[in-house]
This record gives sequence, C-alpha cells and structure tokens, in this order.
Amino acid sequence: TWVLGSLRKQWYQRRVREGLARWTRKVDLFAMDLIMIPIHLGMHWCLAVIDNRNTTITYYDSLLGDNHQCTASLRDYMVAEHLAKKKTPMNASSWKLVIEKDLPEQLNGCDCGVFACKYAEYVSQDRPFDFDQSDMPYFRRR
Repeated sequence: TWVLGSLRKQWYQRRVREGLARWTRKVDLFAMDLIMIPIHLGMHWCLAVIDNRNTTITYYDSLLGDNHQCTASLRDYMVAEHLAKKKTPMNASSWKLVIEKDLPEQLNGCDCGVFACKYAEYVSQDRPFDFDQSDMPYFRRR
C-alpha cells in the first residue's frame, strides 16, 4: 500500500509541476514583486505570499495553523523555476520561510476565505493588518 501511495503521490506531484510550468510558460515570476497564492486545504482557505523583493515566502492562516510543507514546496518550486527559466541555479537557503502568527484571527468556521482575501489586499498594499473578526460582516457586504 505504501508503494502504491508513494507512486500516486509522485505522479500527482509531477502533474502539478507540469501544470505550473504551463501556467508560467510566458510569465517571469522573478519580475514580480509579490505573488499571491490562495491555498485551499479542503475545508479551509489560507494565503501564501512569495515576496521576490525580500526573498521571503510567508504563510497566512486565520486559524494560526502551521504549514511548513507549503512554504518549503513553494521555495522548491521557485528554485526549480529559476533553473528552468534563467538557466542558473538559485540558492534555496537564500529564501526565508515564515509562518505569520501576528495577524487577525478567525473566530468562527466560515470566514477563512474573507480573511485570506483581506490578507492579500493588505499585504499587496504594504499595510498593517487593522481588521478583526468583527469586520467580516462589513467586508462581506462590500
């Protein structure tokens, strides 16, 4: 069972890499300051941000969860993308991986998507987070 599961995982990961390569075929990810990546965990939305200005990958989770696999996978993808597009290796250790904990926290089971969108909005504008759970009904109406 482990071998079959492992082969499926390898096949899936290869398919994901191939799909990403098609999506970014005509895009230079390294020319962008910020890359916002919504992360869906089945029943929960989070946000990952690749910051090329500071070589940082930050994970934002309104339930304050840890997802080190996500940040490491994104770093590995950026390293592979650099090699594929720029034809030069990139030092993986130059990337700082952050699981942000100083952020507005979700207090219910249904606002994770709104939180992820607001994190993206504020990060893209270099604004400090100045909202909380009580602001969610307002954000939903906008």
